[in-house]
Parts: sequence; structure tokens; C-alpha cells
Amino acid sequence: MKSWLRSESFTAWAFMAPGLLFLAIFTFWPILYGIPLSLTDYSVIAETHYVGFDNFTRAFQDKNFTISLWNSLVYVLIVPVIQIVSILMAILVNSRIPGVKMFRAAYYIPVVTSMVAVALIWSWLLGHNGVVNYLLIQTGIISGQVSWLSSSSTALYVLMFITMWKGLGYYMMLYLAGLQGIPADLYEAGRVDGASSMKLIWHVTIPLLRPHILFCTLISIMGAVRVFDEVYILTKGGPGTSTLTSSVYIFQKGLEQFNFGYASALGLIVSVIIGALSVLVFRFNRKGGVNSY
Repeated sequence: MKSWLRSESFTAWAFMAPGLLFLAIFTFWPILYGIPLSLTDYSVIAETHYVGFDNFTRAFQDKNFTISLWNSLVYVLIVPVIQIVSILMAILVNSRIPGVKMFRAAYYIPVVTSMVAVALIWSWLLGHNGVVNYLLIQTGIISGQVSWLSSSSTALYVLMFITMWKGLGYYMMLYLAGLQGIPADLYEAGRVDGASSMKLIWHVTIPLLRPHILFCTLISIMGAVRVFDEVYILTKGGPGTSTLTSSVYIFQKGLEQFNFGYASALGLIVSVIIGALSVLVFRFNRKGGVNSY
């Protein structure tokens, strides 16, 4: 027993214990509790009844829920853009150029900035008389003021841009950690063999970053499907249902209308969709390795 207490396994479990405890209380338990809850019409003040799969049947007939799922899936389109741009940013800041430390800090500032603050700043920038409209009009790109967050044709894409802008620095740092773990000898050997910079990136950097790409893609997809903060703060799902995402709709049903059973059913459906997308990512990344140049 004493030898196990002094082992590396015990040390590892001891360090992980606080995080695992929080996960168990605030993630795993709510998920498990949500399964039986989704089969009821749970009410805080009234009697709760077992309704079976009625909540799931209702969900697939709910037009607003279908719209929210579609908007969430459209949001996933930013995932490849985030990954490509963040990899390029990581390659840039990993090079020995003057002021690279300043660039790293500047790229990471949006990540550590509160989403409330970010939302307020962007709502001011994108306002009817905001800086964005002023600059675009002055440069002749647009002829008149545009209501970026009040128009159903632009609001969702503007929110996607804000999400991408805020998350780029986070993924950049993850990829930067991966780049610094790639042996420099591989690049030197490639240059000796006559490989160009683009070939080195495509045949050495990208294959060796596959574990990081897989991880970043997974958490990016989960974040895109579950996006909530920026949508709720800036548009609350409007105008109409043009920016209504699944998380916002579940929040409305659960914590605004107190329909907890139905909200739990919606949450489980979204969880299954996230699981299915994760499986697709794993299958897509199954074939790896360093390609020859």
C-alpha cells in the first residue's frame, strides 16, 4: 500500500482528482440525471408525470428546434476555417521574426477576455453608426449603413466571425505547442533533399500535427454546436429565429419556460448529434502518418 502511495500512478490520480470531481458533479451527473428527466414532464411546482418518449416525438415536430439545429450545424462551417488559420498563425509565431512575442500575446488577448466584454465591444463596432459601417462606407465597399446584427441575412455569419475571432488564439497556442515538439532534424533533412517550405508544411508539419488537429477539431465542433454566450448576449436568437442555436433554444425551454423535461430531451438529441460528428472526425483522421515528398 505504501509503495503504491509513492508511485507515479498515485501522484497522477491525485493531481487529476479535483478536476475529475468537478467533471463528475457538473458534467457526468447532469447527463445521467437528464436521461430519466427527459422521459417526464418535470415541474418545480406541479406534480411530475412519466410521459415516455413524448418529449422526443415533440422535438422532431418542433419547427423552432429544427431551425436551431440547422443554425448550429451551419455554425460548424467555421471549424475548418479556424483550424487552417490557427495552424498558419502558429507557424508564423513559431518562426524567429522580430516582435514574435508581442504577436503571440496580441493573438491570445481575445481568448482571455470575457465574452460579455467582447460582445459589448463588437455590438458597438457593428452598430448602425458603428466603426465597421463607417470604415466600409469610407472605403466604398458598401454604399449605406448595414444593421449587421439586426438583419436575418447577416446576423448568423457575423456571430460566426466573432466566435472565430475569439477562438483563433486558443487553437494557435495548442498548435504552437505541437510545432515546438517536432524535431528540427526533419526539416533540415527535407531541405537537404530539396523540399520547399510548402512541401515541408504539407508532408512534415501537418502529418505530425495530426493528434493536435484531431483534438482541436473535436473541441471546436463541440463548441460550435453548443455555442451560446455570444448568441444570447448579442441577439438572443433573433432577429426572428435567424440566429437561434440549439443551446439557446434549450436554455429558453428549460430556464425561461421551466419545461425541464422537454429541455432535457432536446439536450440529449444534441448530445447524440455531437457524438455522431465526433465519430465522423475520428474516422476521417484514422489514416495518418508522414507522407513522402
